[in-house]
Amino acid sequence: MSYAVPPTRTAAVVRQLRNEIVTGELSPGTLIKDAELAARLGVSITPVREAIAQLSVEGLIDIAPNRTRHVTKVTQKNALELIDVMSVLACAGFEWGVDNLTETHIELLRQRQAEFVDALAAGNVLAAGAAGADFSSIIILASGNRELQSMVDLVVARTMRILAMTAESDLWNTWIEGHDAILRLLVEGDRKGALNRYRQIYVDYRSQVEGELFLDQ
Repeated sequence: MSYAVPPTRTAAVVRQLRNEIVTGELSPGTLIKDAELAARLGVSITPVREAIAQLSVEGLIDIAPNRTRHVTKVTQKNALELIDVMSVLACAGFEWGVDNLTETHIELLRQRQAEFVDALAAGNVLAAGAAGADFSSIIILASGNRELQSMVDLVVARTMRILAMTAESDLWNTWIEGHDAILRLLVEGDRKGALNRYRQIYVDYRSQVEGELFLDQ
């Protein structure tokens, strides 16, 4: 979920298309045409095809047997399944990393939370999603398990795309309030309480998605 400059044209195309899919600019079911994308993005066909292959692996683009490509259509069931997977992975990483947090980590968490809130206030959903994901990443990476973080990043990208939340969505409040509570508990030295509060975020988040979003209609 980093916003560093991509190292290759393929990586740049992947990022651009992923962002367009996540924000809904490329809506579910949109037909993907190599030549049109290449012309629009100012690149050759090769990085476009490589990017489509990568986004197919991520579950954002479907490639049919006849080789036509479409932005993946989604259902509420997809969203709930991804949230369940994200919960298992992220909560495990949080549990493994929380006892390794230092004051430096906690200060970084404060910074990411401030960036998260500010980005939402500015209506920048992509920046908010990145800052919110980084909040969890700081704790997960404290576990030393980078493979787990890579898996969490993949699921987060797919979940953001499926939910396609606007800056005004009430779903963000679950994360804002949860992060604030976690920071308070960490400052108090209550690592177990912080873990339990993190787990509760996913319980509340899933419940909201199940009750408020009807993506299969």
